[in-house]
Amino acid sequence: MTPWEVFAIKYAERNTRTRRDSFLFDDNHDQPHHMDYFVWVLRRGSETILVDTGYDHDEGQRRGRPVLQDPRDALAPLGISPDGISTIIVTHLHYDHAGGLKHFPAATIHLQAAEMAYATGPCMCHPVLQAPFTGDHICEAVQRLYSGRVVFHNGDGQVAEGVTVHRIGGHSKGLQAVRVLTSAGWLCLASDASHYYENFLRAKPFPIVVDLEDMLDGFQRIRWLASSDNLVVPGHDPLVRTYFPVSGPDHVVRLDHGPLQEIGT
Repeated sequence: MTPWEVFAIKYAERNTRTRRDSFLFDDNHDQPHHMDYFVWVLRRGSETILVDTGYDHDEGQRRGRPVLQDPRDALAPLGISPDGISTIIVTHLHYDHAGGLKHFPAATIHLQAAEMAYATGPCMCHPVLQAPFTGDHICEAVQRLYSGRVVFHNGDGQVAEGVTVHRIGGHSKGLQAVRVLTSAGWLCLASDASHYYENFLRAKPFPIVVDLEDMLDGFQRIRWLASSDNLVVPGHDPLVRTYFPVSGPDHVVRLDHGPLQEIGT
């Protein structure tokens, strides 16, 4: 099986957070704790798969979380244009992961059935559960469904040879991680199954959680999906850009050759 190239593309950051925002039951709750925002690209020959879409300037302004650059512009150094993307894996429908669906009009999206049911169901009557979602993004996903461009997965599923998805839950009902075959072994794009290395390495839950048991079980599952902890890639940790080599522009790091040093060192 031919391995994939994998890139993490940073498009935004939040540097006003504290550890209270990242971990339940943390002793240093007032200590600053930064967050990076990524989309991911899988590439093998002429095949390209986008994992998540990020959010755009309008959404950033609405939430008071401006982007450093539009994800579409951030993808350009890899020679990727929005119209050229035909496959998107949506790890979950939160604004920072599905907020740019409308910008990729030709794409079929791969989504867990549980995530669509959750984002359109009675749980959204609770404002605290609704907060990470934006109605227009969910409507875009529904419109994509009615145009025949949604592939639903129930648990584990295959998107392409060497690319599989796995429902983790916890942070959102239908959150899925992505497993990718690379030259370094099986790599797991954890997305928000683990926002930070510290979440899964120390079993420290993230505060935005729908099912705490699923989140804690998920920390073990993503480790099992990867060939080693070195190949588990958290969804928002700035350390990703320390552990893995920059590939061209400063906002692009390459993941498929593995990290430059052991994780945690």
